[in-house]
Amino acid sequence: MRKLKNSELNRKDVNQFKQAEKTPLIVILDNIRSLNNIGSVFRTSDAFLVEKIYLCGITAQPPHKDIHKTALGATDSVEWEHVEDTLSLVEKLKNDGVKIASIEQAENATMLNEFKAEENTKYAIIFGNEVKGVQQSVVSASDMVIEIPQHGTKHSLNISVSAGVVIWEIFKQLGS
Repeated sequence: MRKLKNSELNRKDVNQFKQAEKTPLIVILDNIRSLNNIGSVFRTSDAFLVEKIYLCGITAQPPHKDIHKTALGATDSVEWEHVEDTLSLVEKLKNDGVKIASIEQAENATMLNEFKAEENTKYAIIFGNEVKGVQQSVVSASDMVIEIPQHGTKHSLNISVSAGVVIWEIFKQLGS
């Protein structure tokens, strides 16, 4: 086997990405502190054609060198918007018919391996603060909670890792 060169990967350029049909998936970052985590989520969102990222509360916004370091240009391809209040955004998206899922550990959560995305449904998935998680008011307003099953000693995964796992699973189910 031979490793492929970047020129052999046939990736989209920014304009092609913007014109491409997107996965019916929105990512909401609820008060994320780490700029590296934010950049990583942008990069993963680019890889799987996420429709839009909402940066809420204290979540930093591009342009910023620490976001760029991990995003590697994905802040130019993936549409994004800053919204101050996550709960208000969730209520607006629900009114627009978007199904809201907090990615959290909570009572009656659906394990990710048991989650079945509904066809012709747009989802918004919410990732919370590195220490406090998704705000309880936002969890309460969500249509569902999805939990990533874990079997080790740690209580949680890094937010950028969680985003990669969940975005990939939903892309497999909804992606074109």
